[in-house]
Amino acid sequence: VQLQASGGGSVRAGGSLTLSCVTSGSIFSIVGMGWYRQGAGQQRELVARISDRGTTTYAESVKGRFTISMHDTKNGAYLQMNSLRPEDTDVYYCNAAGWDAANKYREVWGQGTLVTVSS
Repeated sequence: VQLQASGGGSVRAGGSLTLSCVTSGSIFSIVGMGWYRQGAGQQRELVARISDRGTTTYAESVKGRFTISMHDTKNGAYLQMNSLRPEDTDVYYCNAAGWDAANKYREVWGQGTLVTVSS
């Protein structure tokens, strides 16, 4: 199973970006997906998560500005980021948790996508 993330880029403060993450490869029954971010020399931190039932969790710093949602096909997730701030600048990573074809619970990470917000 692979995760492919896209949608990063550069915007001015107050702007918006939408990140997308999609799974591919072998069968993977997703139970939850999330977006994390990590700055240079920093620990990776949770931005938002969503369960297969639609339950969402957000970091306090992004509540009211970011929205996570599942793809209609349930094989990926979006992160809609509005009112971006310079402190949102980071590399964003997608994560998926679920059951693979061998009925083994796994967590998979995608490659990072850089978000840069200028003031």
